[in-house]
Amino acid sequence: MSVVHQLLPGWLLDHLSFINKINYQLYQHPKPCCNKNESASSVHLDCLQKDSASSFGASATLIAPDSITKPENEDSRNCELPPKKYVFRSELFNVTKPYITPAVHNKCQQSNEKEDLLNGVKKEISSSIIGKIRELILDGSLKLIQEGLKSGFLYPLFENQDKCNEPITLPLDTCNLSGLCEMAKHLPSMNEMELQTLQLREDDMTVTEQDLFSRVVENNSNFTKMITLMGQKYLLPPKCSFLLSDISCIQPLLNCRKTFDVIVIDPPWQNKSVKRSNRYSYLSPLQIKQIPIPKLAAPNCLVVTWVTNRQKHLRFIKEELYPSWSVEIIAEWHWVKITSSGEFVFPLDSPHKKPYEGLILGRIGEQTTLPLRNTDTKVLPIPDHKLIVSVPCILHSHKPPLAEVLKDYIKPGGKCLEMFARNLQPGWTSWGNEVLKFQHVDYFVALKSGC
Repeated sequence: MSVVHQLLPGWLLDHLSFINKINYQLYQHPKPCCNKNESASSVHLDCLQKDSASSFGASATLIAPDSITKPENEDSRNCELPPKKYVFRSELFNVTKPYITPAVHNKCQQSNEKEDLLNGVKKEISSSIIGKIRELILDGSLKLIQEGLKSGFLYPLFENQDKCNEPITLPLDTCNLSGLCEMAKHLPSMNEMELQTLQLREDDMTVTEQDLFSRVVENNSNFTKMITLMGQKYLLPPKCSFLLSDISCIQPLLNCRKTFDVIVIDPPWQNKSVKRSNRYSYLSPLQIKQIPIPKLAAPNCLVVTWVTNRQKHLRFIKEELYPSWSVEIIAEWHWVKITSSGEFVFPLDSPHKKPYEGLILGRIGEQTTLPLRNTDTKVLPIPDHKLIVSVPCILHSHKPPLAEVLKDYIKPGGKCLEMFARNLQPGWTSWGNEVLKFQHVDYFVALKSGC
């Protein structure tokens, strides 16, 4: 369970636990032992399930042979190879101290007094709103943090503990997924309208780069699969589906003719730091409004949009974006980022970086009462002003999972979609031009297992 504690103010989440409970386990093909008649053409393959295997070429390939039967000849025995299990690198959640200390914050605050005076009128308008949010976050987070400290999930930072931590080496971005999506626009198949969904089955199958860029890919099996794209390996969890494309090539998702009961959106919001940097692309408000949410949403669909702390973006969602999609706003939640000892990662009163981000929740179309698994109960109404408190991943824009938090507010068996995703989840469809980014095998560690 990713939910460590649930109290009236909200939830304390364990993001790392959520990833590792997915059970990224690859089974290896039984290797013939001491068989002199073994064919010279046979090769060792990494299995994607106990009785199937996968081979990787220079391009994006995934091959899963037919089920293997044990030969009747006793001289041709198979040596069972232990499964290879992967877990997400725990050091990527090793946030032991705030990113900005109060002393640094005070210095920055003094250097910006002149700017604050110039923007005094604008600041006064939003000060009451920010004050209410501050009180909500301070009081609610304290309750959840105290509970986390009592249970031992959060722990005090001992002296010199952080100094002993080794620097973290992040994987090189050798496979620029967004750049590949840009190149893929010129592939002939991208102009075809009715390509079928590509299902990665247990029988023989090969996946090419052109397949990945032009259609939705599904792993409907109960086992993890691995694919290789431009020489880089990515883990695909069971029961997941994804489309690797940018906003201009979203048609394959529409061609599936599926509608979703939950749509989580993490738009690449435009801001000054992004405009100064060429590292991340962003969408204008007009481009975000053109996302075809009405075509993807089922009746009563729950729409959740991540938003930065800029009041401009918040007003845009409430006054323009959601009305254009016929989404009625229900609630505003906040994700609060803390260290492993329970401190805010940024000062709560910082004029620049805040230790929280917003989520705007709404429903599309006619709101109806939906039955839960127990026919005597109904879908719970979505409460306002809830907090999701967690230790953040140090990777940029690796948001905490919402699946367990939202499960009581959607119908049983509801279909879920994440847009602008950077990772995959079992039971979810994910779309984005970096949808495989955090599935890269270098973000995981292979554990040794017994035979």
